[in-house]
Amino acid sequence: MPPIQYIVEGGQRLSGTIEPSGNKNSALPIIAAALLTEHPVTLDNVPRIRDTETLVELVRSVGASAEWKARNTLLIHAREIRAADLDPELCARIRASILLAGPLLARCGEVALPPPGGDVIGRRRLDTHFLAFEQLGATVTATHRLEFRASRLKGADVFLDEPSVTATENALVAAVAARGTTYLRNAASEPHVQDLAHFLVKLGAKIEGIGTNTMVIEGGTALGSAQHTIGPDHIEVGSLIGLAAVTRSPLRIANAGVEHLRSIRMGFERLGIVCGVEGNDLVVPSNQSMKIHDDFGGHVPKLEDQPWPAFPADLMSIAIVTATQCDGVILMFEKMFESRMFFVDKLIAMGGRIVLCDPHRAIVAGPSRLRGSVMTSPDIRAGMAMLLAAVCAEGTSTINNADQIERGYERIEDRLNGLGAKITRLPERALG
Repeated sequence: MPPIQYIVEGGQRLSGTIEPSGNKNSALPIIAAALLTEHPVTLDNVPRIRDTETLVELVRSVGASAEWKARNTLLIHAREIRAADLDPELCARIRASILLAGPLLARCGEVALPPPGGDVIGRRRLDTHFLAFEQLGATVTATHRLEFRASRLKGADVFLDEPSVTATENALVAAVAARGTTYLRNAASEPHVQDLAHFLVKLGAKIEGIGTNTMVIEGGTALGSAQHTIGPDHIEVGSLIGLAAVTRSPLRIANAGVEHLRSIRMGFERLGIVCGVEGNDLVVPSNQSMKIHDDFGGHVPKLEDQPWPAFPADLMSIAIVTATQCDGVILMFEKMFESRMFFVDKLIAMGGRIVLCDPHRAIVAGPSRLRGSVMTSPDIRAGMAMLLAAVCAEGTSTINNADQIERGYERIEDRLNGLGAKITRLPERALG
């Protein structure tokens, strides 16, 4: 496919209602986990983005059928699957290819995976996956590819050496297939991990402690068919809050999954952006103070990411752009990935008043008037942050490598244009 480019005419006021897509980080592990059962699985509200399309191709490559019954409805039937060598080119596109290890190991007793791809935002270790599988009875070999083998998975008391989301998901899926009881400790508890667990329960799994850092899984139960609706993407909701704020626009975010938004709303409140809740909708008024709240005693405040339920790392890029339009000074501390902040030079070139202290910390002083610029998206979240900057900037911006944005945000230019933005996608999207 030809590379995607966005041409953005900035300075537009937006208004209206927008509904977030299904959570990409829920859909990917759930699509992979559908391989656990030999019965059909129907998934609704699946985002049609590049990452899910790639994983669907990988699912088909191991012998399962996967058919789009509607735009966002996917039917998967893994009646028979095989532990085939997976396409290295497809695996290199997405980090989520590692999520196939758990279900294929459970169903086939072995699996060989090329190294997974994904965003280049720093070192993303796989050791936690390996250690969890080994505790559940598998052998792991890591050379030019990853090989997992287990004649029988068995329940165990598993302590993850870090609360990795994908390692938690892989261990959870393997534990459902293992014989006996598994205690999964120091587990990640993000909304997408909870969504996966609820899906597995619908298949027939027995899981306690969903939403906490310790889950207890009674493995080895027979799994059946299920229909499951992917929950809303809380990261997209956070992105839309930032969009409303930087454009001073009133937006209603419908079916926002408000039960998962406490830390996100608290983070934006530190920037002077307050959202209202009406049922399951989030309402962002246009009359925001946009004044950064100093810490007690007038000290410079800090917004930092931490494991869930704290402010999520995937929203730090959005928060940095938002802070450029707020009155005050704030330290942004991104703890997880040492390359996540390497897009701020583009914001500085646009007029943003930012000092990059080191790979993890940036000081933002605002408000600043952003000017249109030419940018290249390095990853999904930085790409979306650049799009927010372009929409609120004066003049025209060009975002190259916008393919990265479309890996995580479904038809984002169409949906934002429906609110009043002026974004041209090149090459233009085919009708339908």
